[in-house]
Amino acid sequence: MEAGLIRRLLPLLLLGAGVLPAAGQAVPPSRGANREPEAIRRWLGAWELSLADAPRSCTVTLGAEAKGNLRQLRFPATCRRALPILDTATAWSLSPAGLPQLLETGGMALVSFGSGTPEAGLDGKGSDGKPYRLTGKGRPRAAVRVLQDRAADAAQRPTPVDPARAPAAATLPGRYQLMRQQNREACRLVLSPPAGGPDGTAGFDGPCRDTGLAIFDPAGWRYAAGRLSLIARRGHSVELIFEQGQWRKDPAVGAPLLMRKLGP
Repeated sequence: MEAGLIRRLLPLLLLGAGVLPAAGQAVPPSRGANREPEAIRRWLGAWELSLADAPRSCTVTLGAEAKGNLRQLRFPATCRRALPILDTATAWSLSPAGLPQLLETGGMALVSFGSGTPEAGLDGKGSDGKPYRLTGKGRPRAAVRVLQDRAADAAQRPTPVDPARAPAAATLPGRYQLMRQQNREACRLVLSPPAGGPDGTAGFDGPCRDTGLAIFDPAGWRYAAGRLSLIARRGHSVELIFEQGQWRKDPAVGAPLLMRKLGP
């Protein structure tokens, strides 16, 4: 009789001690979830929390149960070993931007998410300085990676250009700012007019502080179908297209490059 009573009480004792369902088990909906506003309801349920680009991950559940402005956060005890940042995590809330943040008992943010959607997943940063990702359990990480790969592939394809709307070739010669970031000049470049051929000459106007551009060492340029090519002294080239009053490298892979005309 005593053994049977212990078996019946054991699940209750374990729950009282904070031992929660394992990651693979179904997690029941939070009590009162259907009464929550949409801003909260869209985040409720089980998620996979992982270190970005690392195999370690854990299932966390964002619950609707509230205590003040904080809401219940649940996860298996083994998560504290897989992701040590969860060692003091007890709650979650929405940031001013409307995205989840995982909190410790005192309300300090342990992981704050700054971009993403419930469907595609969220990217954030922990108080330990590491990048974290929150992915819906109904959307495997592999599917998210496929979307990321497709976006990367799209970024590597040249942007279509309408030559009729591109600057006229006669307007291109002149002095330019070369920039890696908007409004932060790295070098100055002079494009000289072509002399009896398709290519013009190019050269720095003064010293160039950017190591990559100095190694590239532009010596010429060519313009065709709305695309401007800067030609390095060794023969390779980089293409730029005209957008919003300036030129930018296209495709936009690797280090960025912007070019803005200063005058003749």
